[in-house]
Amino acid sequence: MKLKEVIQKARPLAEPFRVSDGSKFRLKHVDPGDTLQLKSEDKPLAKEALAIGVQALTTLQDMLYAQDRWAVLLIFQAMDAAGKDGAIKHVMSGVNPQGCQVFSFKSPTSEDLDHDYLWRCMKCLPERGRIGIFNRSYYEEMLVVRVHPEFLKAQKLPPELISKKIWDNRAKDIRNFEHYLARNGVVVRKFFLHLSKAEQQKRFLARLDDPDKKWKFSTNDAKERGYWDDYMNAYEEMIRNTATDYAPWYVVPADNKWFTRVVVASAVIDALSSLNLAYPKVDKAKQKELDAVRHALMVSNDHLGAG
Repeated sequence: MKLKEVIQKARPLAEPFRVSDGSKFRLKHVDPGDTLQLKSEDKPLAKEALAIGVQALTTLQDMLYAQDRWAVLLIFQAMDAAGKDGAIKHVMSGVNPQGCQVFSFKSPTSEDLDHDYLWRCMKCLPERGRIGIFNRSYYEEMLVVRVHPEFLKAQKLPPELISKKIWDNRAKDIRNFEHYLARNGVVVRKFFLHLSKAEQQKRFLARLDDPDKKWKFSTNDAKERGYWDDYMNAYEEMIRNTATDYAPWYVVPADNKWFTRVVVASAVIDALSSLNLAYPKVDKAKQKELDAVRHALMVSNDHLGAG
């Protein structure tokens, strides 16, 4: 399939899950088990579509790297076991590692806590020509920190700055930060992998039953399930307050991994295809230089043949 055809098919798969204006967004309107018109028997076709999408991403990323004008930042947020790692691994499997950077943000270190909450993520922003991936991000400040206020107390903020408006202020700061990035050639796309509580339980139990997956399980994962409703409220508020045209959210159904990956790949393809990417053209001076190199190589080859 030609690149143009893949691009044309990508948008209809991603667009239903795009949120650019959060004012009317409600998380309950998104079904974690949604697969659009695709059914479980269509899974092989979805895998084939993903493989084709990965090939398209490889080409687009190569042009992004060669053009060296834009940077792309992909942010992934989700509850535990939603499949962030798998989505990143499968969707970006064909991308040249030289042009892609992945950062996972765990609990902040003492050094992190001595800076503002954006600091540790700002250090990891992608360079021009590269795709940066944040596995969790500064959005943790509107999620886990909101659900667990004791984490906010550990941030050493002056007491007078911790008010009832702090979450609105952080949402505003993040919108402004992402607008700044957009105005400086950084394309921001954000993904919330929306997993149901029942499917999370199923995946947790599968990890406990599989010797090769037990290492993935943490008792803290199970503990956080107790705050499920609080997290869902926090995710909804986060998306409502930070979804914009220049940095949209994709609320991707995550109960079916094969569908999740197709939607994520489609959204990334759509984002890259909007940049009018192309390989740099060689100007006359450069072409003259290359012609001289060609001539020198041909002469050298003639001498070797004569020997």
